[in-house]
Amino acid sequence: MILADNCSRNSNNSKNSNNREVFMRVADMHCDTIERLYSLREQGGSEVLRENTLHVDLLRMKESGYLIQNFALFVQLERDGDPWERVCRLQEYYEREMERNSDLIAPVYRFSDIAENDRAGRMSALLTVEEGAVCKGEIEKLRRLYRLGVRMMTLTWNFPNELGRPNFTRGGSCWEPDLTHGLTERGKEFVAEMEALGMIPDVSHLSDAGFYDVLAVTRKPFVASHSNARSVCPWVRNMTDDMIRRLSERGGVMGLNFCADFLETVPQGRENFGTVAAVVRHAKHITKVGGMDVLGLGSDFDGIDTHRELPGAQSMDVLWEALKKAGFTEDQLDRIFWGNVLRVYREDLA
Repeated sequence: MILADNCSRNSNNSKNSNNREVFMRVADMHCDTIERLYSLREQGGSEVLRENTLHVDLLRMKESGYLIQNFALFVQLERDGDPWERVCRLQEYYEREMERNSDLIAPVYRFSDIAENDRAGRMSALLTVEEGAVCKGEIEKLRRLYRLGVRMMTLTWNFPNELGRPNFTRGGSCWEPDLTHGLTERGKEFVAEMEALGMIPDVSHLSDAGFYDVLAVTRKPFVASHSNARSVCPWVRNMTDDMIRRLSERGGVMGLNFCADFLETVPQGRENFGTVAAVVRHAKHITKVGGMDVLGLGSDFDGIDTHRELPGAQSMDVLWEALKKAGFTEDQLDRIFWGNVLRVYREDLA
């Protein structure tokens, strides 16, 4: 096992929807819950991280056997004003929520924190940023984010910035990847500095050309925290088979995204609610192409429309059972649900 014995699969018993015990741990590389809660508070709402009506809260995470959840500080450039000020406000809100809920969860700054939190009966939270433009192209701001606890960052969201280009831009095509515009020179400097600091580059949202630039600039594993397989669903937010293979060869991991539009296409005019069967198809294809060590979870909860069959943190046992029924062994499920992600964290986090 990667962690201490009490982080093994058998250390946590949770109940599935049929009230049957399942042995499961969860490491989810991406959710937007912090930004959603903060935005709701700006509108006068009173939802909190401990218990809420969103996709993710701490009580449901605990009940479902979560070991670690990545919480993204998402900034929307067209909406949120000064991106640096916005990300700092989100980080302060995250920190307050961690302090208020220290009986249930604690931040992760280094890999050993995960096992220490688990031994103390607490879940772990890993802070990430979704939108590299928050740094305004300034390396010192990147270092500041690291000091504030950020351990993973996407280079882009859906807008070009100082670091590179996304595959999908607002108003652009969902089906035509950007094969030309990769990382800028500043973007390459950022990626090199991230690796030196111990902050994991996240290529979800990044252009195809940018993916190969990250591959060239880095030496350690990196991630696509919430991206599926383009051969199964042709949205440009998903990864090509070659990208899956290259990520696997590097020792990286990609997280299954539960966004229905990234899972399957439906006829025009028909609403796409999302099915577990579509998630299973992606899992089978990704592991066939890249091997069993390349796949993890990246739900994108609270950043996507509600998936009908996987509506929130309480639903992970549904996915476990569906994958098991599809032929994945319990050892393979352990690797998908937490082991592969923690292997990358062990190598990358100082």
